[in-house]
Amino acid sequence: MKDDIITLGHGSGGGLTRRLINDIFDKNFKLPSLDDAVEIENRIVVTTDAHVIKPIFFPGGDIGKLSVTGTVNDVSMKGAVPKYLLITYIIEEGFRIDDLKTITESVQKAAEEANVKIIAGDTKVVERGKADGLYITTTGIGFLPENINLKSSNIKNGDKIIINGTIGDHTVAIINARQKLDLTPAPQSDCASLNDLVQIMLKSGNVKFLRDATRGGVATILNEVAEDTDLGIIINEEELPIKEAVNAICGLLGLDALYMANEGKLVSFVSGKTSNLINEMKKHKHGKESKIIGEVTTEVKGVYLRTSIGGLRPLLMLESDPLPRIC
Repeated sequence: MKDDIITLGHGSGGGLTRRLINDIFDKNFKLPSLDDAVEIENRIVVTTDAHVIKPIFFPGGDIGKLSVTGTVNDVSMKGAVPKYLLITYIIEEGFRIDDLKTITESVQKAAEEANVKIIAGDTKVVERGKADGLYITTTGIGFLPENINLKSSNIKNGDKIIINGTIGDHTVAIINARQKLDLTPAPQSDCASLNDLVQIMLKSGNVKFLRDATRGGVATILNEVAEDTDLGIIINEEELPIKEAVNAICGLLGLDALYMANEGKLVSFVSGKTSNLINEMKKHKHGKESKIIGEVTTEVKGVYLRTSIGGLRPLLMLESDPLPRIC
């Protein structure tokens, strides 16, 4: 690893993050998997996560809701059913008690909606100026049903790529709130637990692999899969579900929605007929805009976007996120 110091880019979910994990953590810990969650024994799946965001309150959620949904989704992407959550608050001196109450109520509400129980936790207080108000860390525990084994090595040529709705919503909601752009109506984060949707998908189609498109967005996931499988991926620009507000922000700031963080979107790799799967996904509140956006192929190496005029534009793995600390 050639980097001398840690930068914000190392936490972006892009190439710098991947090198940090490979060269420092995996080299020393000898991790069995680089996935966000791991099966340990007796079909128990565990994940751990840290949550930092600014602002702490945003349209569509807050750091409390985000901490629950993000952890639930990491467990769910293994195909597991989340059951238990451990949570730790790192609170900065001077943080408002009323805000802490609101966030804790949000945590409990999100846990109830996801049907998970908070079973333990911890609290630490740090000096004023030593944190951005509040950090939350979580550990999630779930159980993997029999005959479920989602991994990138399952992916084959011809598999379809399905997403459950519009991309970039979370990032645009944060940008609008942080920069006080006063977009009307205010963009809403897609922050949501996807565990119920995942179980519907597993029962309705031949799902090979799942990932939630958080830091680094859809493009980063696709690059990681292409690298892991040595297969090519082509997605279609005209099939990408993107809201007008997201397109407007992208045009204004020179961003690409494919690299934006999401907190309620998953990317799935599926084989065989997909019509029944998509129909079932659309019946769920978090899957109403589900659609096929691309396909796995041996015709190319790497990840490409088929543009509206028929050309192929490479979608590279970014070194770092141009908007750090979105999630």
